[in-house]
Amino acid sequence: MQNNCSMLRSRYIPVLLIEDGELTKTKQFEDGIYVGDPINAIRIFNEKQVDELSLFDISITQNGSKIDFELLRDLAINANMPLTYGGGIKSVKEASKIISLGFEKVSVSSAFLDNPLLISDIIAEIGAQSVVVCLDVKKIGNEYWIYTHRGKKKTNYDLLKALELIEPIGVGEIIINSIDRDGTFFGYDIGLAQIVRKMSSVNITIIGGCNGISDFLELQKNIGICGCAAGSFFTFVGKNNAVLLNYNKPDL
Repeated sequence: MQNNCSMLRSRYIPVLLIEDGELTKTKQFEDGIYVGDPINAIRIFNEKQVDELSLFDISITQNGSKIDFELLRDLAINANMPLTYGGGIKSVKEASKIISLGFEKVSVSSAFLDNPLLISDIIAEIGAQSVVVCLDVKKIGNEYWIYTHRGKKKTNYDLLKALELIEPIGVGEIIINSIDRDGTFFGYDIGLAQIVRKMSSVNITIIGGCNGISDFLELQKNIGICGCAAGSFFTFVGKNNAVLLNYNKPDL
């Protein structure tokens, strides 16, 4: 497998979680705390000139609700950076509509595991560069397993099986989200990232546990050019985790 993504440098990506129309931040996928209004957050990150921004609606799969296309339209209109959206996408029509609203990429998780052919159909409609598969991963013993429904539902896929399923489809990117590290500030799970890099030639983004710029550098040192994503690190400041959206990243 190749050792580097097809990009000139790593990307530093704030990740925002939407729940019932508001921004929230979880810890190990448990109930989150309110951190603000999505539109306001978009405008703040515009000013900070972020590389790109990922938004995940974590309430849809869990609650069986529908994608809020009106909110997504407002977010896209206000954004000056590339946007990725994930949450509740179950059809080619939904994926295509999100792209038409102004999002650069769509991310599919549980629907992919339920129906892998869905990804091929979406790729045929909007192109591989716009399709992302997001895997929420939890370590049990010495193995990594894929979970859905906000980390509540263990699937029949371990990490290796899921990657083997994704690889031949030709998606543009894989997002690996560590449930164990989510919101902990314990640093990225480097072992997890190395497994994914070894097993896949697809562009990789890692999220979960970032506590500082040194963690970005450590991740890049171990797996090469990639997407370095973070939620809490770009959302909170100080030992008391005061909410303050920021965009600290390595000097480029």
